[in-house]
Amino acid sequence: MTTREVEHEITIGAPAAAVYELLADVTHWPRIFPPTIHVDRLETSGDEERIRIWATANGQPKDWTSRRTLDARALTITFRQEIPAAPVKHMGGTWIIEELTADTSRVRLLHDYSALGDDPHDLLWIEQAVDKNSTQELAALKVNVEAAHAAATEELTFSFTDTVHIAGAAKDVFDFINEAHLWSERLPHVAVVRLTEDTPGLQELEMDTRAKDGSVHTTKSYRVVFPHHKIAYKQVTLPALMTLHTGEWTFTEDEQGTTASSQHTVTLNTANIARILGQDATVADARAYVHSALSTNSSATLAHAKAHAEQKKA
Repeated sequence: MTTREVEHEITIGAPAAAVYELLADVTHWPRIFPPTIHVDRLETSGDEERIRIWATANGQPKDWTSRRTLDARALTITFRQEIPAAPVKHMGGTWIIEELTADTSRVRLLHDYSALGDDPHDLLWIEQAVDKNSTQELAALKVNVEAAHAAATEELTFSFTDTVHIAGAAKDVFDFINEAHLWSERLPHVAVVRLTEDTPGLQELEMDTRAKDGSVHTTKSYRVVFPHHKIAYKQVTLPALMTLHTGEWTFTEDEQGTTASSQHTVTLNTANIARILGQDATVADARAYVHSALSTNSSATLAHAKAHAEQKKA
């Protein structure tokens, strides 16, 4: 069996402890790392945790389960894929954070891996995926950690939720959101939809949506589906005013019916504010514009899902 070992590194203008904290909390990863779509913590016991990750590798959506050991004192996090995604036979490694000065640190990302059947083509594919993802992740980690020390970060990244109460079953509401291939027939603001689901529960969704001003925007998202209570997503083709858009549809049923929510987390693209909204537009204007646009669409979708579920119950 051929085992490859590789190392990537970057220097970050932030304290080592701050870098470690961001890496230790996997719930931040879809926001920080471009390849990561969604992460679930499956088990936690002391310094050990078991996580499931959905991410792209060479542009293909994959998912795998890993075990991690966190050492806050040594500033290291070791990981080992428990159930790798083909063509990987085994994959593991270590994040090592080294303090250079009080305000700078070096992050080293080590990987070791092998391919199923020792196939040379698959080994090359894995090598390219590890190199691309590691380079992207370290660059994104640097941007995010350094930005966290800037005062304006909170203003640029924000979250909000739209919620409706439905006199119907959670499964029927879930089905409406899950069946996105029907949205162009069901939702007035959706012009065209392309939905693929090669791996059950992992969807690639591309659609053209109409804004309030009549303009049409093409967006692409990856969605992770948890029947019948949650659909998590990450947009990878974004409108001009955003550098990040992640979210979750959640469905909670009780005796009264179903509470359905659409949660969004957004980071604004300040470079495009003047071009899109005018020279005098501020970050606050951009926040209001993006919030309104996303909320209008998700509220409309929830209203149609409500009507669909209540009609089915009736």
